Amino acid sequence: MSSLLVVTSSNVLLPGQDNPSPATIEVDLTTGKFSAVHNEKKNRSDYQHVSDTNWIDAGDLHILPGLVDAHVHLNEPGRTDWEGFYTGTRAALSGGVTTVVDMPLNSIPPTTTVDNLHEKRKAAEGQCWTDVGFWGGIIPGNHNDMVPLVNEGIRGFKCFLIESGVDEFPCVGRKDLELAMTALDSSPNVVLYHAELATPETDPSNNVPESSNPSEYNTFLESRPPKLETDAIEFVISLQLEHPSLRSHIVHLSAAEALPIIRKARAEGVNLTVETCFHYLCLTSEHVPHGRPEFKCCPPIRTDENRNELWEALLDGTIDCVVSDHSPCVASLKRIDTDGDFMTAWGGISTLGLGLSLLWTEGKKRGVSLGKILDWTSVKTAKHAGLEGVKGAISVGYDADFVVWNPNAEFMVTKEVLNFKNKLTPYEGLKLSGRSEKVFVRGKLGWNYSSGGFEGLTAPGRLI
Repeated sequence: MSSLLVVTSSNVLLPGQDNPSPATIEVDLTTGKFSAVHNEKKNRSDYQHVSDTNWIDAGDLHILPGLVDAHVHLNEPGRTDWEGFYTGTRAALSGGVTTVVDMPLNSIPPTTTVDNLHEKRKAAEGQCWTDVGFWGGIIPGNHNDMVPLVNEGIRGFKCFLIESGVDEFPCVGRKDLELAMTALDSSPNVVLYHAELATPETDPSNNVPESSNPSEYNTFLESRPPKLETDAIEFVISLQLEHPSLRSHIVHLSAAEALPIIRKARAEGVNLTVETCFHYLCLTSEHVPHGRPEFKCCPPIRTDENRNELWEALLDGTIDCVVSDHSPCVASLKRIDTDGDFMTAWGGISTLGLGLSLLWTEGKKRGVSLGKILDWTSVKTAKHAGLEGVKGAISVGYDADFVVWNPNAEFMVTKEVLNFKNKLTPYEGLKLSGRSEKVFVRGKLGWNYSSGGFEGLTAPGRLI
C-alpha cells in the first residue's frame, strides 16, 4: 500500500495568498508531513500508484491549513467537570483547529512546576484529537521553575496582573516578574500577560455603585473600564524595556483605547505582540441580553465602535493574531438558571469549534479575505507559540494538518452542534457560514462531517 496521501482542489490556500487557488498537495503518511505542493489541480491518472482511499479530489471545496489556537483552557486535571482534553480537543478539531496550546490555569495543579506539567501531560495521554502544547505560568515564588520548564518544552509563560479568579494561580507584581524575567533572560522566550491592572480607584470590587443591578451587563462593563487595560499595557512595556531579550505578549486585548499605546511602543522597537479574541470581534455590549452571563469574560466585550477599531487594528497589523480564549465552566457557575448575576458569575466564553466560522461570517461583511483570516488564526498563532516551520501552513516539511472546508455551508449554533463539555455559549442561536467537512492531523483523518463527525475514527493528536 502506498504511504502517499494526495489531495487536490480548485481552492487550496497556500502561504502568502489572500485567496485559494488550484493546487495538489502530497502527504507522506510515514512522517505525517507535506512532501510536495503542486500549483495545479492534478488528475487521478497522475497518481495511479495511489489507492482510492488515499486519493481525495475535493472539487471546489477549500483546503486550508489547520488552525493553531494558542489560548485554550482545557482544565484537566482538577476541573474536568468544566472541560477536559478529550472533549476540548474534539470540539477544536470539529471547527478546523488542529493544534491547541493549553493555558497554565484553570487545571489543578496549574502548570507552574515541572512536576505539575508532568501531571498534566499524564492526564492528557491518549485523549487528544488535536496536537496539544503547553504554556507555563508565573506566580509569586516560582521564578526558579522557569528554566526547568523551558527545558521540558514549555512554549512560554502566562501571568495575571489582576486576580485570576482561582486561588492556585495568584496574580504577580513587579518584583515577581523581575525575578522570573531575569531567570528567562538567558534564552529567547515570551511572557504572556493578562493585561488588566487595578488601582484602588479602578478595582472592580470597589467600582460598582450599590444601586446598580448586577444582572445588567452595563454594571459589569462599567466595573472593568478600559483604564485597567491601558495601565497594564504601559506597565508591561516598562518591564519589556528592562528585558529586551524576551518578547512580551498581550493576551485577549479588548480595549481599543490601548491601541495608540501599542502602536507607539512598536514604533519605538519594543518587542511586543498582541492577540484578540473571536468574541471581541463578533459580539458587542449593545446586544448582550439582561441576565445572560454566558456573555461575561474578562476583560469584557465592549461597544460596537470598539469592535470596529479592533478590526482596523488587525488589518493594519497592530494586533497580530486571533484566538478563542475558550474558558468554560459548569452551568451553575454561570448563574443562568438562578439570578443571572454578571458580577458573581464565572467570566469566560466557550468557543471551541466555532472560531473559523465566526470570523468568516463577520469578516465577509467587512471584505476580509480568507487568507487574512488564516494568517491571524494559523500562521501568526503558530509563530507566537514557537511552532513556525512546523504548523500553520500548507508547505513542504510542515506537519500535514489541513481542513477540507465548505465556505458556503450555513448552520445554526445549537447545543446539538457543540462538542465541548458544557453547552453554554453566547453564540447559541446565531447563523454562521463555513463548515469543516474533514479535518486531518499529520495526514490522519480526525473529523468527517458527512460520516457523523468522529464516528469510526481514533484520536490523532499528540503532545508537543
